[in-house]
Amino acid sequence: MPKPAMKVLYSREFIAEQVERLGKEISRDYHGREILLAGVLKGSFLFFADLVRAISSPVVVDFVRLASYGSETRSSGIVEMRKDLEIPLQGRDVIIVEDIIDSGNTLEYLYHHLLQRKPRSLKICTLIDKRALREVPIEADYVGITMDEGFIIGYGLDHDERYRNLPDIHLLQEG
Repeated sequence: MPKPAMKVLYSREFIAEQVERLGKEISRDYHGREILLAGVLKGSFLFFADLVRAISSPVVVDFVRLASYGSETRSSGIVEMRKDLEIPLQGRDVIIVEDIIDSGNTLEYLYHHLLQRKPRSLKICTLIDKRALREVPIEADYVGITMDEGFIIGYGLDHDERYRNLPDIHLLQEG
C-alpha cells in the first residue's frame, strides 16, 4: 500500500502542551475527587495514556470500544458497541475521553448510553473537536484542539487501521 500524501498539522510538542493543559483543567475541576476516565478505543489510547499521567486527582480507568468508521474517511452514521465499560458508573464522576469528535454520532450514542447508568456527573474530554461535519448538537467539556475540516491521522488517529503510531498529527491530503 503506497503511503498517502500528508503534512504535519499539529506537532508532538503542541499536542503535549494541550494534553498538559487539559490535565490541569480536569485536576482543578475534580480536586480531591476520584474520576473514572472512560477511554474510547482504539483511537484515544495514546491521548488517554498521556492524559491520565497529566491528571493529579485520583483516577480509575476503563475502556469502551465503538465503531462507526469502516475504511472510509467519513462516518457511516451507524454506531456499534464492541466493548462496554466494566466498572459500575452509578454515583461516580465520569469523563469520556475521545480522540476526535467529528459528526458527533458516536459520542452522542455513548453519552446517552452511559447517562442511563446514573453517574454523579458525566463530562466529555476530546483531543480534537472537528466542527465542520457535526451532525448532532453534542459538545465537549474539555477540548484540546478545535479544527474545522480535513482528515487527520497520527497520535492514535488512523486511516483504515494504519498510521496510529505517527507521533505528530498529520493532515491527509487526498488527491
